[in-house]
Formats: sequence, C-alpha cells, structure tokens
Amino acid sequence: MVAFIVAILVVVLMTWYVLTDRHAPYTSRGTVSTWVTLIGPRVGGQVGEVFVHDNQQVRQGTPLFALDPRPFEVAVQQAEATLAQATQGIDASSAALAASQADVAQARVNLANTRLATARTLELEQHQLVSRADGDNARASVKTAEAQLRAALAGLRSAELQLGAGGADNPQIRQAQAQLEQAQLNLLYATVEAPRDGLVTNLQLAVGQYASAGAQVLTFVDSDGAWVVADMRENQLGNIRPGDRAGILFDAVPGTIFEGRVHSIAGAIDPGRTFSGGLLQNAPETRWFEPARRIPVRIELAPDQAWPEQVRSGAKVSVVVYTGGHGGPVGWIAALLHRIQAISSYLY
Repeated sequence: MVAFIVAILVVVLMTWYVLTDRHAPYTSRGTVSTWVTLIGPRVGGQVGEVFVHDNQQVRQGTPLFALDPRPFEVAVQQAEATLAQATQGIDASSAALAASQADVAQARVNLANTRLATARTLELEQHQLVSRADGDNARASVKTAEAQLRAALAGLRSAELQLGAGGADNPQIRQAQAQLEQAQLNLLYATVEAPRDGLVTNLQLAVGQYASAGAQVLTFVDSDGAWVVADMRENQLGNIRPGDRAGILFDAVPGTIFEGRVHSIAGAIDPGRTFSGGLLQNAPETRWFEPARRIPVRIELAPDQAWPEQVRSGAKVSVVVYTGGHGGPVGWIAALLHRIQAISSYLY
C-alpha cells in the first residue's frame, strides 16, 4: 500500500514537473543585472580631490573626482601662447605680403613708364634727335624694368606661400587652435563626472594617487537600467515567448511578487568546450546523467512596476514565467506556490 502511494506521488510529481516546464516554468537561478560602467580618467594625472565615497548614490553630472589641474592649466597657457605667436607670425607675413604686392605694383608702374620713355627715345632716335647710345640705354632700361617686375612677382609668390591661406584658414593658425582646443579638453577631462544617475562602488582612489589615462578607478552602476536574467533549462523554453508574463521574487524583498515581462531569450551560450592544438577536446563523462544546460532569459519589470531600491546588481531572484497567462489550473497552482515561497522567504 505504501509503495502504491509512493508510486502515485512520483507519477503526480513527474506530471506536475512536465506540465510546469511547459506552462509555468520556474527557476530559482535568477540574477539582477544592470548597466555597469568601469570609469577612469581620459587623461593621466595625480588625484587632487575625491568628491564621493564608496557606495554613494549620485546624480548625473555630479563630480566624482578631479586630477591636479595645474599641469593642464599650464598646457592651456602654452597653447594660448603658441596661438598668439602663430597669429603674430601671420601678421608679419601679411606685412611682407603687402610689401611684396607694393613692390609688384611699383615694378609694373616702373615698367610702363620705362616703356613710354623708351618709345619716345626710340622715336627721337629715328629722327636722329638723340644719339644711338641713348637708344641703346632706353632699350636696356626696359629689359631692366621687366626683370624687376619678374623679381617682384617671384617675391609676391614667396610671400603668398609663406602666409598660406588667409585668416583662420591658415594652417599655422588651425594647428595652434587645435592644440589649444586639446589642452582645454584635457583640462575639462581632469574632472570626472557621473555619466547618469547611479551608484558609485569599488572606489579605489585616494588624494595623491596617480591615475593613468583609461585605468579603472571606480565602478558605476546605472540606477535606471536593470533587468533579471533567469537561467532556464533548455526543455523549459518550448513555450516561452517575448511578452509572456512573469512573477519575480527578489530575495531582498521577501513577501512581494513583482510582475514582469519576458524581453528575450539568449541566442547563444558558451558550452565550455576546450581546445588543444587547434582541435576540440573530447571531455570524458563520469556522471550517469548529463546536467541540463541552462539558457539565459531576460525579464524586465512591467512598466507600472517601480524597481525596488534595496535590490542590487547580482541579487538572487526566483522567477515563474506564465506561458499561457495566469489562466488554467497549472498557472493558478504555480502562482499559489510562488506566493507561498514569497511568504516563506522571510525565514531565509
């Protein structure tokens, strides 16, 4: 009789096990996940001030820490001096350009006048009113004036090349401006601010410590982005679809069932296979039954549910997914059992 009752109980439990896997899959292997950012300075320097303490809630834009600003301020001053020097150099080149342009104009005028004078001299020479030597000197003066104009044009071209593009488009000016902008950015980067509302944790900073550029010095947990990752066995995924309702029980909030929605199912997991010599290794199996593989299912709180403040990233969660809604005896019993678990969670 006892054996018969035990057999009946085993059959009932197995039937329940199969039905819940299809219509109300449950797992206690859920974990709270959040957006976690490893924060470090964009520039290297000695820490001058630390404005927060470990595990402090901060608002977006709150200063977290600042590097000693003096080296960055000196760099800004040097860049400003470089820009001023470049501007002065451009001003000097502009003056040289103006002088060259004046020389060209003078050479053109001189050539025109020389040509006119030479034309009159040559006309007088034809009438034998001047000597042939005067005519030769007039012709030579034209060639000299033409040579002076070519020299003036070459000087103008040299001045234009030295000056480059005019004004702010000048390469020297642009380079000096870029150096100044980078120095100003580095000065701003010396103060690191909270990227969003969240929690500062794993703070590893002290005044006087040197912080390298890009090196992690604290961890920032975003308070506006959290979800639950529930590890389900593969044979529990048959009826789970995005949008299915879920009951969420946080160990940190005993007695309360939160409503959630299935967001998505992970597309792949790491099977843990190892390689040797470029080939997959055949791992020997020493157990009678291969443990079930579990696939992460992402579950988010329903829009009308506020995320509990006492729940932290990595916290343990129990989840029931209602693949057919709460309707039906399987869903009702699963919800009741989950409620009993929520009440009993006060004890452990």
